[in-house]
Amino acid sequence: MSDAAANKERVQQFWAALYTRDWDAIGSFFDEDSEYTDVPSPPDDIAHGPAQVVARLRLGLGKISSYEHDLRLMVAEGDTVVTEHAETWHWHTGEQVTLPFVSVQQLRAGQIVRWWDYWDLSTLMNAAPAWWIEDIASGYL
Repeated sequence: MSDAAANKERVQQFWAALYTRDWDAIGSFFDEDSEYTDVPSPPDDIAHGPAQVVARLRLGLGKISSYEHDLRLMVAEGDTVVTEHAETWHWHTGEQVTLPFVSVQQLRAGQIVRWWDYWDLSTLMNAAPAWWIEDIASGYL
């Protein structure tokens, strides 16, 4: 299997863990040098290492009641995997939103060392309940 194919398979495993919210498994995909951010957030808002990555994900995803993943396209070249996908989030108070994403992940030795998520912040903010926005504003650290 080529490096690109192995990296693509590894990212597919990561998405499977993320969409079951298996927080321990999610952390295992990252090492201490790993970085993750949502591009619409401030430039210095980057999670470093497995604990911060998981904390950041739990902050946004932990209080939604359910979500679905629609993987549309995944392309791998060398150490980089690009995924075009959408997530539909549901809150227990009835709101829902579908967020289109492009995720760029770079891997080294099977670990995701850089993950940049590109999406539209206004799509989320226009649909999310106020209580959830207040909660995530508290941050993940």
